[in-house]
Amino acid sequence: MSVEQTGTPEDSRVVRQRRRSGTAARLLRRPGAVACLAWILLVVVLSVVYRTLDIGEPLQQDLARSYQNPSAEHWLGTDMLGRDVLARLLYGGWETLLSAGFAVAIAIGLGTALGLVAGYAGGAADAVISWFQDILITLPTILVLLAVATVLGNNIWAAMTVLGLLMSAAFIRLVRASTQAVREELYVDAAKVAGLSTGRILSRHVLPNALGPVMIQGSAALGTALVVQAGLGFLGLGAPPPVPHWGGMISEAASAINVHPWLLAPAGVMIVITVLALNLLGDYLRDAMYASRSTSPDASQSRRRSARAGMAAPQAVTTDDQDLLLDVQDLSVSFPGEDGPVPVVGGVSFSMRRGEVIGLVGESGCGKTMTGLALIGLVPEPGSVDGRIRIAGGSTESAPRSFRDLRGRTVALISQEPMVALDPAFTVGSLMIEVLRGHGHDRSSARARARELLALVGIPRVEDVLTSYPHQLSGGMAQRVAIALAISGEPDLLIADEPTTALDVTVQAEILDLLRDLQQRLGMGLLLITHDLGVIADICSRVIVMYAGQIVEEAPVDDLFDNPQMPYTQALMTSTPLLGVEQELSGIPGTVPLPSAWPQHCRFAARCSFATDVCRAGPIPLEPVHPAHSVRCVRSQDLDLSPVMASAGAVTDTPRRAGDR
Repeated sequence: MSVEQTGTPEDSRVVRQRRRSGTAARLLRRPGAVACLAWILLVVVLSVVYRTLDIGEPLQQDLARSYQNPSAEHWLGTDMLGRDVLARLLYGGWETLLSAGFAVAIAIGLGTALGLVAGYAGGAADAVISWFQDILITLPTILVLLAVATVLGNNIWAAMTVLGLLMSAAFIRLVRASTQAVREELYVDAAKVAGLSTGRILSRHVLPNALGPVMIQGSAALGTALVVQAGLGFLGLGAPPPVPHWGGMISEAASAINVHPWLLAPAGVMIVITVLALNLLGDYLRDAMYASRSTSPDASQSRRRSARAGMAAPQAVTTDDQDLLLDVQDLSVSFPGEDGPVPVVGGVSFSMRRGEVIGLVGESGCGKTMTGLALIGLVPEPGSVDGRIRIAGGSTESAPRSFRDLRGRTVALISQEPMVALDPAFTVGSLMIEVLRGHGHDRSSARARARELLALVGIPRVEDVLTSYPHQLSGGMAQRVAIALAISGEPDLLIADEPTTALDVTVQAEILDLLRDLQQRLGMGLLLITHDLGVIADICSRVIVMYAGQIVEEAPVDDLFDNPQMPYTQALMTSTPLLGVEQELSGIPGTVPLPSAWPQHCRFAARCSFATDVCRAGPIPLEPVHPAHSVRCVRSQDLDLSPVMASAGAVTDTPRRAGDR
């Protein structure tokens, strides 16, 4: 088996060096950002030192030295009672900065938590939280704070708590929007499929993507809280005298502005510079993060919103047939429409035994992917699912449980776009370890198992891949990582949704060989969703052909290729090119009808050259024509499609390999 390389050792060293140059490094390369950070750190450190060590005796009065200008003894002069202004300024900075930070911490904590819930859960939770956010936005901040001060007195901590509550509205809106965007990414679906809990998904895959905007907003909010705190102090609602704070010092200076104007400068300049530094730091942080994103590949070229299907998942119940892995009966998937629910999959029934490989084939829009998503509880909302599904002996009729307990361990999914199914914020090793720890491994055993899984799927230089980010891998290598993640929980059933679509032909053959080898080695059942008959012929033992949301033919792979009974199956074969065979390709006229336009009779009749009035007389049932061979066609006994296949270059006389297409 040939394998892909991730680059030379020199390339790997360059990649690691580039990774170390992150947002923090870009921020520290900006002189303005360094100046802002230095000022903020200087104020914080000096305030802590002056408050802790009581330097400068800020409360000591000396009326003989009142209203002195700056001097060597008193660098910023003295106030009306002869107290040292610098000592009071730094001593009071502790109270001012700490209370402002307290308010912002409340705003960020509450806003982030509610924003995550609203953006991820949606529905009633989103409506209630959005209503709460709207109320907070409409409340006048100053009036509310004055009312609190009137009731509770000069309790600055109560006032800052209320301020944090009011400021949380901005963070709710910000985090909610970020969460709604991130939850549509395929790597969030991959985390669900891997069996991770909702809390784990939110903390590891959703929250990190919202932290950047939150940090930027938090820097500006800290400046706002500092101004509000100083304003309350100016109004006499801060800490009671003689404890100094910046707002109180401005109030004292204002009362003596005609006697000693200089007294207004120290506290005023301190507030202005500190707020300006906080706001500028937020701007620099935004620029650094934007530069980071603009230089990285776009990992979200197509987004797909997924949520739980509206149906309960199987409960582990013992059945008589222990060899039965999957049993689907009358599965239907529908979405709301103007005139009621619109079905996109209807009446699908099939079964799979352990170790079996079944191919689900059909044109785009036939319901293949939606059927696969229904089996793992990931039908996009507001879709609903009806019918019965049994997976590994469990039945949806026995208990209304979530699919969460099954994902990753009993059933797993490989998507068709590996580059967006892997979270770009984490290395491959981090993603692998996270999933494995969710399956019961500790950190050391998870890392060892991650190496084994990557080696199992044919990845060279495992250690380099473990430290690489998804965008640093080729498409084939990323798909191998996605397969390793899917089999990490040793699932009984693996659903592969067009796993080779985004890859070139040579890599497709390698991935198919890998899937075949893993299926045989691990004994998994494999449901392969594809539109490529060459892939079906290469790997599957049984084929299910879907058209317009229905199964139109089901048969063992040899029987289907040798003796198709459905004109649609024959049309798919004659439109599939074969290497080394003289063949006149004939495409299927027309397109798959939209679900809202499905007819009550044979849905392929409008495109079928064999259709007659009897085909349009009413619904066509799926009936057996041979042992293990069923077809949805009233003329299946009248038609002989084999000569048509022979004229096109019979598939039965051609090696059925994925590369022979």
